[in-house]
Amino acid sequence: MPESAPQSPGHTAGNRERPRIVVVGGGHTGLTAALRLQSRLEDGEATITLIDSQPHMTYQPFLPEAAAGSVEPRHVVVPLRESLRRCEVLTASVTCINHAERELTATMACGREEHIEYDILVVVPGSISRALPIPGLGEEGVGFKTIGEAIYLRNHVLSRLDAAATTSDPQQRRKLLTFMFVGGGYAGIEAMAELESMARYATRNYPTIDVGDMRWILVEAMDRIMPEVSEPMGVYTRHRLQERGIEVKLNTTAKTMEGGHVVLSDGDEFDTDTIAWTAGVKPHPMLEESDLPRDGKGRVQCTAKLQVDGMQDVFAAGDCAAVPDLTSSDPEALCGPSAQHAVRQARVLADNIIAVLRQRPLTDYRHKYSGSVAGLGLFQGAAEVYGIKLKGFPAWLLHRAYHLAKMPTASRKARIMGDWLMELPLPRQVVALGGLHEPRSEFVKAANTRGLPSERSQAG
Repeated sequence: MPESAPQSPGHTAGNRERPRIVVVGGGHTGLTAALRLQSRLEDGEATITLIDSQPHMTYQPFLPEAAAGSVEPRHVVVPLRESLRRCEVLTASVTCINHAERELTATMACGREEHIEYDILVVVPGSISRALPIPGLGEEGVGFKTIGEAIYLRNHVLSRLDAAATTSDPQQRRKLLTFMFVGGGYAGIEAMAELESMARYATRNYPTIDVGDMRWILVEAMDRIMPEVSEPMGVYTRHRLQERGIEVKLNTTAKTMEGGHVVLSDGDEFDTDTIAWTAGVKPHPMLEESDLPRDGKGRVQCTAKLQVDGMQDVFAAGDCAAVPDLTSSDPEALCGPSAQHAVRQARVLADNIIAVLRQRPLTDYRHKYSGSVAGLGLFQGAAEVYGIKLKGFPAWLLHRAYHLAKMPTASRKARIMGDWLMELPLPRQVVALGGLHEPRSEFVKAANTRGLPSERSQAG
């Protein structure tokens, strides 16, 4: 039997009548693959189980707009059970993969540990923030990969304006109004640009705070920002940010952040109450507890057919997978960790799983990077698609149109479009809801406060 058309794996995992496909990871890659599988597999051809620690998929390109209030946070997440009607969805954390036994271990949401057998495994857990051993980072920093982190940053930035408007201490005020982002890739640039745009708009409601009172600092270790696009577009983006008063520090790293006191490698020192970390990602640590082959960066080693090296019934894609880039002249080139590759890989992966089940030839993944689009705040953007460069409003419009088209499910597309249309006649909503992060604090305070004697006697 040729490698591209292996025997159906239905004989494994207890000789089940139908092969079981288990998808580890419910992010954009996992959801896209599961949607394609459930729509293209015939009834009774296989069972599909998707496992993720969250009951929803987060569309990360919309996190900056959710943080800035342009999009309702609930609209950038897709409930997995709502979308995957023909799949079994388990809210659980996978802690170990033992492919030798075709079994994985998962801790369910209720805390119970279970061992789950599979015939075909899809490994798409994604990535997590890549933190560095910088003193104070763990205590002072916050990432920007989840909806929780995005909303926290939004509330935090607005609450700093509230605090700065009420303090009479100039040193404390400078600290409150200083915002630092570390990492000049797409995630960092878009997050900072959207939040700065939001804060700039919010200062209209603070008579004692001027836009010039705020200090926004972007720290990047490389000699340029946005390496995903050509250097001229990166320079254009840097100039647009600098025109807005944002300090862009290239070839610079953070040496310490202890207590909010930042020391940079260029000698600059300042105090800040806001440190956002967007300096890269690394494969999900769950992969360390598996017997899958991985490269030096911890990614699962794959063939161009998205099969894990040496394993015909295990597939991987997305940020956690090292997939050969067949469009490159360099035989060692790998596909970059971008949403553009991840979604297209998910479709090829699903089609190849169906090919395995039906004993048909598999397809190589081949996609030439078409370009990137970025939002830089309301009505501002930068884009480079198939060599065509767009700036300002046209790029911002393309950014929104592209990501709206890529957002899974028609329901979420309609809701996001509604959010944008409501933005046109109505002012932006710039209110901090800090109580969301500690919802029980007021009740706990009330419950631990002794009432007056008359109140206690009535209660008795």
